[in-house]
Amino acid sequence: MEINWIQIVGIVAAICTTGAFLPQAIKTFKTKDTKGISLLMYSFSTLGIFLWLVYGLFLHDTPLILANSITVLLCGSILVLKIKHG
Repeated sequence: MEINWIQIVGIVAAICTTGAFLPQAIKTFKTKDTKGISLLMYSFSTLGIFLWLVYGLFLHDTPLILANSITVLLCGSILVLKIKHG
């Protein structure tokens, strides 16, 4: 399988967007402090990321599938902590 420039852009975008959730996830897991996190924003964000994952599955797009699988787990975990700890 040959990787083209479009795939490279997708992979870099996937790394950036998935990586953007890591600091918040790590901080939230460590402190359990979710006061500064918007429940509505994380609800919509988790739903949107899940839908991007479904979209990637329909297209058989590996960067979309991998990035959004990881990101929905991170974002969804933060959302669960927000619901659990307010």
